[in-house]
Amino acid sequence: MRLRLAALPLLALAGMVGAQTIVAPVAPIAEQTLREVTRELSSDAYEGRAPGTAGEEKTVAYLAKRFAAVGLKPGNKGSWYQDVPLVELTARNVSPLVFTGAGAPLSLNYGTDMVVGTWRIAPRIEVRDSPVVFVGYGINAPEKGWNDYAGLDVRGKTVLILVNDPDWKTPGLTGPFNGRAMTYYGRWTYKYEEAARQGAAAAIIVHQTEPAAYGWNVVQSSWTGAQQVADAADNHAGDSAAIGWMQEAQAHRLFEREGLDFDALAASAGRKGFRARPLNGARASVSFDETVRRHQSRNVIGILPGTTRPDEYVLYSAHWDHLGRCEAATDGDDICNGAIDNATGTAALVALAEANAKAGATARSQLFVAVTAEESGLLGSEYYAANPVYPLAQTVGGVNMDALSLAGPARNVVVVGKGKSELDGYLAAALKTQGRVASDEPTPEKGFYYRSDHFSLAKRGVPMIYFDAGDDLVTGGKAAGAAAAKDYEEHRYHAPKDEFDPKWNWAGTVKDVQLYYGIGRALADSDHWPNWTAGDEFRAIRDKSRAAATAK
Repeated sequence: MRLRLAALPLLALAGMVGAQTIVAPVAPIAEQTLREVTRELSSDAYEGRAPGTAGEEKTVAYLAKRFAAVGLKPGNKGSWYQDVPLVELTARNVSPLVFTGAGAPLSLNYGTDMVVGTWRIAPRIEVRDSPVVFVGYGINAPEKGWNDYAGLDVRGKTVLILVNDPDWKTPGLTGPFNGRAMTYYGRWTYKYEEAARQGAAAAIIVHQTEPAAYGWNVVQSSWTGAQQVADAADNHAGDSAAIGWMQEAQAHRLFEREGLDFDALAASAGRKGFRARPLNGARASVSFDETVRRHQSRNVIGILPGTTRPDEYVLYSAHWDHLGRCEAATDGDDICNGAIDNATGTAALVALAEANAKAGATARSQLFVAVTAEESGLLGSEYYAANPVYPLAQTVGGVNMDALSLAGPARNVVVVGKGKSELDGYLAAALKTQGRVASDEPTPEKGFYYRSDHFSLAKRGVPMIYFDAGDDLVTGGKAAGAAAAKDYEEHRYHAPKDEFDPKWNWAGTVKDVQLYYGIGRALADSDHWPNWTAGDEFRAIRDKSRAAATAK
């Protein structure tokens, strides 16, 4: 007789959320499932799981098969799939990015000196003799009294932008943009969105390793090769024609050539009152052809229907995609397998579905959503959130899993966005069962809260919790944790060497997935509706959606 997990003891949290006592169920998570699914999805047979490829076909079929095998029901009106309309854009014949003006032209080569692409769906992109303007951090935030575009008309011009927020060097979490903790204004996606709203023909971010949170190798591997964008009736005609990055050293050369000091101007951009600066007579030109291919990618959705409140939903998410074929390593390997990012998170989704199905149905329904095209800008989760199969006002909350750690057991977990919502209490209850603690982010300047799929739901009001494995390892402490993170970022992140290793120690990973189980199952058996904390950026939209739902 197989022991049902529902019969296992519930361990109570010493604490409350409002008047709600939280209990955290303990469940065995199958290490074999984690290992097996991660190995399978990150094998060369899946060719890096790029959307719209044979690798996608294998991936979504495999996930649907695994979901069915553990006892989930198809989650989209009898189908396992939600179609996500995408367009694959592949740049060809990319010219150098050439700056003319004072002195001889400065020519930047594609890949090594700069990368360039577009969100526009068009066979040809061309920017010619576009006046160049340095717009600092490229932020327009009226609520903060900050506008880097004030008094400026950049229509038809090329804007050069700094990555992150103006106060990213400020110690602690104080400052107009939360100090070291990146806001959405610091993300590269925002920079391009605002440049388009301002009418810029091209938007180029100057890459700096510390505020970007990754080296040029990550930019190069992520921005070359086929790119995915959401399909749109207007072909994204309102977006800038060209978007991309340039090496910081090349920015220094450009500014010096125009008689300007890049470091001095960058420093001034961090102070309120900064005014954008045209680069004297500098003009930019770049062009490329695009192969355009429209296709349907897919989110994979499974459900465990609830018993007494089946129209209330707890959501578990992870992205199944990775980069496909990418910049080759020195040994010629050009498959970005994405074993940690994010075959591990997808494996956790399968393991959680398995554990919950064995434990039996909960009061509320549980959704397991493997989303596509996260690496292209959260496109799959954004599509689900904009076109929800289950109403967001009836989605209680959830957890998101992205790039789980194989560094070994840790004494803590690092909560991304700690203090934002009442889900912290559910995590605290689960942590108590393991004798572990929740820690603040050691590198809040990296803006992880805006870099994974929970953000698509959070910005529409659904409380989502996202945490990373701990940085205080049982063996080696924080020094070992920092070394492991640095090694992954420098040698494997978005590169061909993010591959499955049969020697991995899964003990810490199992513990982390048990936390997700404890949070999700406690939510699914509760009648509590967690909210964002008072004053949080997402609180108002949640209050509005819940008020509308309860008024029906």
